[in-house]
Amino acid sequence: MLKIADLSKSFVTGQGRVDAVRGVSFTVARGEIYTLLGPSGCGKSTILRCVAGLEIPLAGDIELKGTPVFSARRRINVPSHERDMGMVFQSYAIWPHLTVFENVAFPLRYGPFKISKSELRVRVMHALKLVQMEGMEERPAPLMSGGQQQRVALARALVYEPAMLLLDEPLSNLDAKLRVEMRVELRALIKKLGLTALYVTHDQEEALTLSDRVSVMGRGKILQEGTPQEIYSSPAHPEVATFVGRTNIFPARVEQSDSAGPLRMAADFGQILCPRDSIAEPLAPGEEVWVGIRPEDVAILREASPASVNTFSATVVQTLFAGSHIQCELAVGKHSCQAEVDASGAVAAGSAVHVQLPPNRLHVFSRRPSGALPTSGSQSGAE
Repeated sequence: MLKIADLSKSFVTGQGRVDAVRGVSFTVARGEIYTLLGPSGCGKSTILRCVAGLEIPLAGDIELKGTPVFSARRRINVPSHERDMGMVFQSYAIWPHLTVFENVAFPLRYGPFKISKSELRVRVMHALKLVQMEGMEERPAPLMSGGQQQRVALARALVYEPAMLLLDEPLSNLDAKLRVEMRVELRALIKKLGLTALYVTHDQEEALTLSDRVSVMGRGKILQEGTPQEIYSSPAHPEVATFVGRTNIFPARVEQSDSAGPLRMAADFGQILCPRDSIAEPLAPGEEVWVGIRPEDVAILREASPASVNTFSATVVQTLFAGSHIQCELAVGKHSCQAEVDASGAVAAGSAVHVQLPPNRLHVFSRRPSGALPTSGSQSGAE
């Protein structure tokens, strides 16, 4: 449906040239919700704007349904209004002097479409019904709530039945409760209509719940592409592990890496063992690595069995009640470690415990330059 090949885009600022997108390639299948996820400045919105025709890439190719809409090499650049794409902006871009009906009808009236007034009304009313806004067509758009304005923007993007839907952080201006409700409704609507969507967000939970596939971006490149389950459970890069969800990251050094037995690593608080089949790349003895584990996978033990592997002494620094569970901050050696325990199994701050890092729940990353982290310790992906 959508094919992006070697896309690059740069901007010139007062500090010099900024490479916003660097050789990005991916495809979006028909009927798929594909999300670009990453922090501010990683290039995700720039890619969306290039696909929409709002930015001109420096290099690369963009194809929609097998037809090129941009090619730097072939000097093709189809105008935005001819690309058969509907876009929902973060700010909604609602015309303040128009009613709900007039906002939704705008692309049909002023776009390349030639339809009668009666057909225009039918299509507008149908679009409003899809987003549960029937009966509100004569209301002034500025007097609508944030959630209602978001629905108007979505109806306007759907009214001319585009081949592809582009969404640039469309839920970021909503309050937390409405945001959760709207992401469920939005996914259900896209699937009901059989639409293909390219979605951009910095919200990891939004990306995981809405998407069929996710690309996590950093510094203008795709760090990892996969299903939400693959991205969360098997991160292939330390930045992915720390951005998507919360992850404890500890520095260590490889002690033994032959094919016989588990990978053996030395951290400053003890020896860590990890199954070889969970290591994404070959690691040599003496190599510096990051060892990651999710807080929900860390086990807190009152007493440690002599046979337990990856079990270390720790001290409970503080506990935070989070409803269904207790968030615990632990001191393990010189490092902070986050863990989650059932609300009924709370431990007291200041108590001495043991933490177990289950070998099959560990993620190991090389500390070569491409795998560098800004800091060590526990990282959170929330922005």
